Amino acid sequence: MPKMKTHKGAKRRFKITATGKVMQQQGIRGNKRRRPKRAQRKYGKDQPMSLTSSSHLEKALPYGLK
Repeated sequence: MPKMKTHKGAKRRFKITATGKVMQQQGIRGNKRRRPKRAQRKYGKDQPMSLTSSSHLEKALPYGLK
């Protein structure tokens, strides 16, 4: 069976922690200077991703989620 290819966009957008959680960065980072200071703080940090989208990531990151 041939190797499965990793989706390069998903590789850059998501991180998998040691415990297996999938972390993603908050969107709209390019326009953050027009947002309130309180909202700007969350854009540089990773946030846990919902479990409903994890089935798509299993196909995009075949070796990252195991």
